[in-house]
Amino acid sequence: MAYDRAITVFSPDGRLFQVEYAREAVKRGTTAIGIKATDGVALLVDKRVTSRLLEAESVEKIFKIDDHIGAATSGLVADARVLIDRARVEAQINRMTYNESMGVEALAKRVCDHMQTYTQYGGVRPYGTALLIAGVNDDSIRLFETDPSGTLLEYKATGIGAGRNVGMEVFEAQYRDDLDLDGAILLGLEALHKAAEGKLSTQTVEIGVVELKTKMFKKMTAEDTNRYVQQVLEQHPSESREKT
Repeated sequence: MAYDRAITVFSPDGRLFQVEYAREAVKRGTTAIGIKATDGVALLVDKRVTSRLLEAESVEKIFKIDDHIGAATSGLVADARVLIDRARVEAQINRMTYNESMGVEALAKRVCDHMQTYTQYGGVRPYGTALLIAGVNDDSIRLFETDPSGTLLEYKATGIGAGRNVGMEVFEAQYRDDLDLDGAILLGLEALHKAAEGKLSTQTVEIGVVELKTKMFKKMTAEDTNRYVQQVLEQHPSESREKT
């Protein structure tokens, strides 16, 4: 039990229990999907609106970090907002210092360095959130996944949160290197559809994209999101549809 207290120390078998608990917090979060295409990268999240009294627009899981970088989160929302603010500051410091936009990989490493420090010192706890950081630099499309331990991995397609395993099964079976952005969004929605057990609607889905041509991050409007959602729902006519 001495290794299961508030401080993060190694147990005799080399485990960091507080980091493992933080990962469990991420697994309990809503599903977030990131997927690369030939002409950009897409981020999709299931916002999991649990009450009809809740304004769906107030649930924010996809954030703009810089003009060319966006992020999707899963886990503790408050922790995610702090990390997003930190990432935005890092991006602006780089722009002010070097008069150029920050590289996606450099930004992801800065965020992970910050997360890793919270696994070393007493009086603090690891961040209970994971991020998918996506963006475009020059002609390079990048997608990174962060972990509460500070681990950084680059993927072609990945997921975080409660539906990660289901999403990865879909990607392993259906992902192709020649997917365009439309195809990537539809594949991501298919993964969300399976992860949410068919409970997919425009109100519960948020989509952000970074196009290679414009190198600009943007969130999709409700109308555009609904168009993609309807295409996925039409592929599952036997399942009950949510109103969109």
